[in-house]
Amino acid sequence: MDQFNRNTYKKQSFSQEFLNSCFGRIIILLVVLFVLFIVAVMTVPTDEAIRYEVNDNIHQCLQNNDSTKLDAIDENISNISRTFSHADTTLTNQDVYKAYLKYNTIAIYNHTALKTVYLHSNRYPQGTRVGIALFSIVVSTVNYNDMLLDLIPARGPYNERLIKDAIVPDEYIGENPNLKPYHYQGNPED
Repeated sequence: MDQFNRNTYKKQSFSQEFLNSCFGRIIILLVVLFVLFIVAVMTVPTDEAIRYEVNDNIHQCLQNNDSTKLDAIDENISNISRTFSHADTTLTNQDVYKAYLKYNTIAIYNHTALKTVYLHSNRYPQGTRVGIALFSIVVSTVNYNDMLLDLIPARGPYNERLIKDAIVPDEYIGENPNLKPYHYQGNPED
């Protein structure tokens, strides 16, 4: 007697078994990740390109500083647009940019498949990340608060008193009222 659905129970080929097995899917995922890793290593930008892009992003950050300094959403959206645009350096306030160059330094750190860019200053001696270079793109993460643009003393003169003496005005403002316990506790004679 011949079965009518014999083809549905046919043994699968090795490639079909490999693709449908958990081990096969893990191997395919690892191969894809390895290829992406090799492409990432080959397309890491040079230090000069990274420095140019970061300075361009800092120019844009100094130009667009017209909103609240603590608004993280605006900064993140601006960073996305800074990644794919270029600054007009003639619009940057030159005094502010000179202060940026005076008080801040850029350091580029190499990793296996990417590079990170840190901005070092007296405020952040360990550095704060202002960019990530990966796949020939420098992604900006610069924030206006990351930059040190002026130096002011952290505290006033050291011999100054913290609590100052009260200043007595020259004009007469009256005498203090005569407060007795019955004003706020009620009249004890009642």
